[in-house]
Amino acid sequence: MFVWYRHSTLTMVYLSDVSPAVKSGALANSVWTKRGWTVQEFLAPNIILIMNELERSTGIKALALGTFNPGMKGAREKFRWVSRRVTSLPEDIAYSLFGIVGVQLPVLYGETKECAIGRLLQEIVAQSGDITVLDWVGKPSKFNSCLPAEIASYTTPPYTRPSLSANEVQNSVSRLQKIVAVESALKLYTLFDSLSAPRFANSRLHLPCITFAITEVKKKRDEDQATSFTYRVKADGLQDLSIVTGDELVQFSPARPTPQAFLLVCPWNRHDFGLPDFANGAQSVKEQEQDDLDSRSRALRLIVRLGQPFNALLLAQQRGSEYKRIASDRSITAKIKSTTAVHDMMDVKMIEIL
Repeated sequence: MFVWYRHSTLTMVYLSDVSPAVKSGALANSVWTKRGWTVQEFLAPNIILIMNELERSTGIKALALGTFNPGMKGAREKFRWVSRRVTSLPEDIAYSLFGIVGVQLPVLYGETKECAIGRLLQEIVAQSGDITVLDWVGKPSKFNSCLPAEIASYTTPPYTRPSLSANEVQNSVSRLQKIVAVESALKLYTLFDSLSAPRFANSRLHLPCITFAITEVKKKRDEDQATSFTYRVKADGLQDLSIVTGDELVQFSPARPTPQAFLLVCPWNRHDFGLPDFANGAQSVKEQEQDDLDSRSRALRLIVRLGQPFNALLLAQQRGSEYKRIASDRSITAKIKSTTAVHDMMDVKMIEIL
């Protein structure tokens, strides 16, 4: 269907519930703006005649509408576009997105909605390595606990890392040069640069992560919440934080530990940290020397970025070395205790999540 709309000479949509005489803004109340399958009708065409009206009624910026191309890039934002839409058949909310994100998968009517969404998200992570689709708030999927059960979980805007100006980054790098050994920074940089991409195998997510061991969990008693719980959490290397979740967590402290390990993790995405892609072709000696200088600078810049607040996932250990994600009712924003100690406390590993 997406291809039909993409290559059509003209696409006309008959809005049976919108009168030609109504004023601007009526489109927002049409059922057409609430159905899942209708999204591709205005994303696929190359020229749109009611751009401003569409922006007002769908919440999608006119620039995004006018320059849209199908593909996995920006998949998380595309899911937000359809997060409030519905389909007659539950699985169709996933199938209606195949053309929009450029995925070809079997259509299996009768499977659960969670499975259909899970297969789609699994394919996106497997093909693109894009882990922004792990940024959601809501109930976890039975397909994999790191994926949401509903597209509606993407309604909340994605977490955006605080941006630093060029001067702020340079000033931070200058301070680190006096405190952090360049060799330690380069070692950390090399470690991150060599990490494997995230992948799925048998519905299990193998995710490269920066991990922080949770050392204490205490329930807040001053909260009167019927369906969720608020916990004060301490973790090695992180400032204390609060987590709101529908799951009841085991309370523990250093004096009363638990055999089950809990982690706060920062999923690793090389694109967020400015690491270069592999270079094509051989380098000259001069280029190699310049690259060495650049690597030192990039290593310190990486530490600066690692010291910024990040969107964390809460994981609970299962049998063996496997983990499950504990879904939260709000985004978990974690903050490093000390940027100057980042290189000493980074525990980086590939985690298998069920």
